[in-house]
Amino acid sequence: MFVDEVEIRVEAGKGGDGCTAFRREKYVSMGGPYGGNGGHGADIIFKVDEGLHTLLDLRYQKMIKGSNGENGRGKNQHGKGADPLIVKVPLGTVVTDLDTGFVLADLSHKDQEEIIAKGGRGGRGNTAFKTQTNTAPDYSEKGEEGEHKDLKVEVKMLADVGLVGLPSVGKSTIISCVSKSKPKIAAYHFTTLNPNLGVVKATDGRSFVMADLPGLIEGASKGEGLGDKFLRHIERTRVIAHVIDMAGSEMRDPYEDYLLINKELEEFNPKLLEKPMIVVANKMDLDGAKDNLIEFKKKVDCKIFEVSAATNSGLQIVVDYLADLLDTIPITPLYEDNQIESHVLYKFKKEEPFKITREDEDLWAISGDEIERIFKMTKFSSDEAVYRFSKKLRRMGIDDKLKELGAKDGDQVRILDFYFDYKD
Repeated sequence: MFVDEVEIRVEAGKGGDGCTAFRREKYVSMGGPYGGNGGHGADIIFKVDEGLHTLLDLRYQKMIKGSNGENGRGKNQHGKGADPLIVKVPLGTVVTDLDTGFVLADLSHKDQEEIIAKGGRGGRGNTAFKTQTNTAPDYSEKGEEGEHKDLKVEVKMLADVGLVGLPSVGKSTIISCVSKSKPKIAAYHFTTLNPNLGVVKATDGRSFVMADLPGLIEGASKGEGLGDKFLRHIERTRVIAHVIDMAGSEMRDPYEDYLLINKELEEFNPKLLEKPMIVVANKMDLDGAKDNLIEFKKKVDCKIFEVSAATNSGLQIVVDYLADLLDTIPITPLYEDNQIESHVLYKFKKEEPFKITREDEDLWAISGDEIERIFKMTKFSSDEAVYRFSKKLRRMGIDDKLKELGAKDGDQVRILDFYFDYKD
């Protein structure tokens, strides 16, 4: 089964909790804090595996979850960090965040790997909070939550030349003649249900990859037929080869076929029309093909090759021309650098540390990534930890902002599912 698009959820591992402990050995006076830090949670990493050609392994794996880091222990023993979780994907895989729309990774190089979701850092043990003014802190941190993301993972095949055309124009026959690819060939539409790749060799030994893409029809860019599933594979090709049934054996006009395919390409992605194009005029051995070609050349300003895939005539000339053309076309990335969201910039982008909204007459809600992260990492098991958390709120300006908005003594303030009373 060929699977080239899946939607999954990834959850990186949570960091281990820090430990609150004290040194209590018999002959060690004033032992002090002795709690270790938690280990970091597992990152989720996508890595290219050239042995894979489909996302079938991810088809029924709706959730990928990394391991949590170990908790810190007494005697200043730090918890072990979790090993990253490696997810193997085919070459040409693109990973997009469904919530933000950002492209997180374009895995287009051998052995390339990208961190898709960062594991949470381990919480600090009470030893880490020892200072000259607080020599015996009675608090530690919880581990940070790992990143959670809903992803669209899709394969966009890496091919140098893409054969495009309406059904039954001879694309599969052509690729079977010029390569060792053996696609299904039959006298009915939509014989090809999956893209076929073949390595093609020029007369002088140069080689490149050609893709036979399933037949497009009118409306393919909007979901009609099979084309909408496979148009994405054309995005990576360096040259587009229009295969036209020049004999009109399907009772269609060759020029109208050419216009229709270009229209679908443009509606899917206007940049596709900027790619170098050639026309492969197929079925030239049939009646009427010569006359149709004369009229076609009057309307189309493009390099045109006369071939007959049925008799294997003229195909090697096309292959040699494509090899020369590819030598002049640089390999460019599918996405510009500014289109791929930097993980570091995404995680630490500058934003408001908190937001306060009034939910009721005497109820205020505080939200924001920074304040919620601090809340989740605070252990409220000791008075000292609660005092430290309240100091952080004050330093962030939350107390002043609440007062400015009209909060009064006795009002309730909510952070996530935690409620506490406001005091001026």
